[in-house]
Amino acid sequence: MSYPMTRQRRFDPPDELFDDPAPVRPLTFADGHQGWLVTGHAAGRAVLADPRFSTVPRRLHPLLASRRVPEGEVPPGFFLRMDAPEHTHYRRLLTGQFTVRRMNQLRARIEEITAARLDDMERAGPPVDLVRTFALPIPSLVICELLGVPYDDREQFQRDTTELLRLANSPEQLTAKVGDLITYVYTLVARKRAEPGHDMLTGLVDSGELSDDEIAGMGFLLLVAGHETTANMLALGTFALLQHPEQLALVRDDPSVIDNAVEELLRYLSIIHFGATRAAVEDVTIEGTLIKAGDCVAVSIPAANRDPARYADPAVLDVRRPAGGHLSFGHGIHQCLGQQLARIEMRVAYPALLGRFPALRLAVPVDAVPMRSDMSIYGVHALEVAW
Repeated sequence: MSYPMTRQRRFDPPDELFDDPAPVRPLTFADGHQGWLVTGHAAGRAVLADPRFSTVPRRLHPLLASRRVPEGEVPPGFFLRMDAPEHTHYRRLLTGQFTVRRMNQLRARIEEITAARLDDMERAGPPVDLVRTFALPIPSLVICELLGVPYDDREQFQRDTTELLRLANSPEQLTAKVGDLITYVYTLVARKRAEPGHDMLTGLVDSGELSDDEIAGMGFLLLVAGHETTANMLALGTFALLQHPEQLALVRDDPSVIDNAVEELLRYLSIIHFGATRAAVEDVTIEGTLIKAGDCVAVSIPAANRDPARYADPAVLDVRRPAGGHLSFGHGIHQCLGQQLARIEMRVAYPALLGRFPALRLAVPVDAVPMRSDMSIYGVHALEVAW
């Protein structure tokens, strides 16, 4: 399969993902373990929706070993690495916290947070780092609202969550910071037991079905999932729009395109860089390929979202494209629980930013933008802008 050479390279998956048209192909992991790479959209959906593929670390041990992640039991509350029925139990307790109605009720607060960040940018004057001043603080403050972080703690909480993102390539420091944040969430859970509020942690405490360890684990998981991905989307999405001025103008000037624009940016950028990983618990045939019990499978979300069998001109950013069906939030029982919240944050933030600063532009050469591309997330470390 040929791939258009006019695409903007920094926003595209590696060419190797498209060298073979097969939607499922053999893959040799770094430790020599033989598994499978899924690049087709239909095949990816099939794997992610099939309960015969597990997310439990002990089943994924060969793959995790190749990524230098030690084998071990899943910490309490980390339901992302659990299968049914354990996963079902935890997710059920959170589903009521993430209803579309409740997320829409947060919209006014998200608009306030966004406006305040834009005010700060305007007062500071250009140039500013959009990551530090805009993309990171918005989801961090929204998570504070959800978890019920006291106002006196929010400044430190923001610093800690920001640092967490910057330590992706420093394993020892990252581990220490993760420990600090889990400890903080644990103390916050104890506080909610003594002083209930109207937040998500209080709701989990009131369920009466969870230990403090479980609630703290779930809270930390929500913090990382809800903060890191949205922050990267806000920054990288703005960078992509700045490199596609005709698309930026549509988002800035035509309010009717914002819903499609958010979905298209999610599809086009696919910031979950490595993809979803699974292990077959029995023999499964996907798109005519037999995957044997015990085999590890990596689903390339970026490749699936650029599958020409699913999307016309997949390498083209088109904010008018009805881009539904992308896999950026996953699929099946592990589909992102906070996807509606992330959508609302982006639907508010992009138009507000471009409306306040209609002449927004990069303050550095394109090649000087420091790209983030580790094993999990694709984004930018900083984005210097002016107006």
